[in-house]
Amino acid sequence: MAYELHYWDGLQGRGEFVRLALEDAGAEYVDVARESKKSGYGTDAMVKVLNSKTEPLIPFAPPFLKDGELIVPHVANILLYLGPKLGLAPKDEGLRYIAHGLQLTIADFVAEVHDTHHPLATDLYYEDQKDAAKIRTQYFLDKRVPKFMHYFERVLKQNPHGPAQMVGDATTYVDLSIFQIVEGMSYAFPRATKKFGKQYPHVSALHDAVLQRPNIAAYVDSERRIPFNESGIFRHYPELDQDA
Repeated sequence: MAYELHYWDGLQGRGEFVRLALEDAGAEYVDVARESKKSGYGTDAMVKVLNSKTEPLIPFAPPFLKDGELIVPHVANILLYLGPKLGLAPKDEGLRYIAHGLQLTIADFVAEVHDTHHPLATDLYYEDQKDAAKIRTQYFLDKRVPKFMHYFERVLKQNPHGPAQMVGDATTYVDLSIFQIVEGMSYAFPRATKKFGKQYPHVSALHDAVLQRPNIAAYVDSERRIPFNESGIFRHYPELDQDA
C-alpha cells in the first residue's frame, strides 16, 4: 500500500522534507492534496482527516503521513518513522536518535526562516508586517544563519566517518533536509547566500552530493517538484535580501 502524504497543494513548505525522502528511496506514495477528488483525494480529503472524530490520532496540522491505519504527524517524527523503512536512517539505534536530534534542529531553523516574512503573526499578510520583517530578517541573516550553519558545518567535520554525511557512514534523511534548506535559502536570499560555498564548504558539498543522487536529480527536474514560490516557507522578497 502506498504511503499517503498530506500537505497543502501548491507549495513545497514543510512537506518537501518528507517528499525528498520518499523520492530518494523511490517509494510509492500519494501526495493527497495534489490528486483529484474523483480518485478520493484532494485537499478536502486531507481536511476531512484533520476534522475527523473517529481517527485514533488527529493531527494538529499538515504535514502528516498515513501508512495504512497509522497516522504520523510532524516532519521530524515522520522522518524518524520512515527513515529505517526507506534505508535513510542509521542502522545503529543510538545514531538514529542523533539523526532525529539533528532533524529537530533543522525544524528550528525552518521556523526561523518562516518568521522572517511573518514575524508578528501567521494570520497576517506579509504586507501587513513588512517593517517588522525587515528588522527580523536582518537579525536572522546576521546572527541566526551563521549560528545554525556553523553548527551544521561542525557536525560534518566531526563525523568520524568523514564529512560526506551528517551522521553515520551513509546518506540519511538529515542529509536530504540539509540539501533542502540550502536550496531554499538560495532561493529566498540569493544575495545573502552567494558566498555560502566559501563560508560553509562542507554544507555546500553535501548539498551538491545530494543533488547528484539519481532519484533526487530526476525529482528536481520533474513536474512533481513544486517550484519555490511566495506561498511557502522560503520566500523571495528582494527588499528583505541583503549582501552577506
